[in-house]
Amino acid sequence: MRTHTAPRAVVPDRPAPAPGLPMAALLALATAVFLTSLTETLPAGLLPAMSEDLGVGESATGQTITVYAVGTALTAIPLTAATAGWRRKRLLLAAMAGFAVANTVTAVSVSYPLTMAARFLAGVAAGLAWALLAGYARRLAPAHLQGRAIAIAMAGIPVALSLGVPAGTFLGKALSWQAAFWLMTALTLALLGWIAATVPDHPGQRPAARASMLRALRVPGVTPVLFVTLVFVLAHTILYAYVATFLDHVGMAGSTDLVLLVFGGASLAGIGITGAHIHRRLRALTLGSALLVAGAAALLAVPADSPALVYLAVALWGLGWGGVPTLLQTAAGDAAGDSADAAQAMLVTLWNAAMAGGGVAGGLLLDRFGAVSFPWSLLALLVPVLFVVGTARTHGFPARRPTTTG
Repeated sequence: MRTHTAPRAVVPDRPAPAPGLPMAALLALATAVFLTSLTETLPAGLLPAMSEDLGVGESATGQTITVYAVGTALTAIPLTAATAGWRRKRLLLAAMAGFAVANTVTAVSVSYPLTMAARFLAGVAAGLAWALLAGYARRLAPAHLQGRAIAIAMAGIPVALSLGVPAGTFLGKALSWQAAFWLMTALTLALLGWIAATVPDHPGQRPAARASMLRALRVPGVTPVLFVTLVFVLAHTILYAYVATFLDHVGMAGSTDLVLLVFGGASLAGIGITGAHIHRRLRALTLGSALLVAGAAALLAVPADSPALVYLAVALWGLGWGGVPTLLQTAAGDAAGDSADAAQAMLVTLWNAAMAGGGVAGGLLLDRFGAVSFPWSLLALLVPVLFVVGTARTHGFPARRPTTTG
């Protein structure tokens, strides 16, 4: 007698869970962004002590920030082109090692020329890192989460400005300015181990795939993004670089630290909002960011003896500005496609050129028209920003992002 076994029910395979974000790796990139931003701005809170030890005036010591930006602006494009074939992890480790060397030399230097050389080296390392980090974050994430990945990586910027600079200033006063730079070296060495342990490697570009800068500029949408980057960063820097001077003008000279803390907290909120919605609403977020910053400038331009109004304006400014690095780097990557690395290198160069130009322009405005001119200048520069974002509907800032990038 034969027995018949009932056929087994066919259970369909469960779909594999959708890949999420590699948080350990992205937080390592965010820390790299933090250290890059803090290295640039740390001397701002340490000028008196650095000036005394280096034997130069505070205005000369302030040029340690300028020479950093110059190093980035001059070398980002050629270094990015020269290292396009390098594996990404190797390149990131090399860039961060450059920061460790530069901050160590700064900490031990008693010579102004040597300090300036070290700061220039830090700027060179920054140019390499900035051109790499946004694209690296994109490659670590699935397509629909690439914008959020960049937002996480870019969170290091407001953290550095709102918390890192005040903490470095406190450490410099409590111990010495050299201790602040030694701490930067220690943090960078720890980060090198973190990157080595958690950040996946990716290959560089094959020679046939490397895009020249001119070819990237011919890609529709790249030029509008670069224009918005140049003008928006210029506008922001004119006010941010002289925020202490402006606060003195409105009778809030003793509140600079608290104002920067409000700005940084609002910036973090802006990054959170951007990361949550950038995959669907990049254009709307960019327009909203510009409008928020314009609204803040309008409030600051109105003569009023009201600290509450200033804090409101600064909160709007931070909320609008916080997501801007993420928005512009994502827009550049989307527009450029295969030429994304070249576009990012140009964006980094223009970003730092705008920062240097904002410092110079702000100084000229201060001498000619006084601190009252800063918010009006910011408003005037945001008009072409809004126009270009508004008109670049097909390429640059499209209403719907390309599906290949989320």
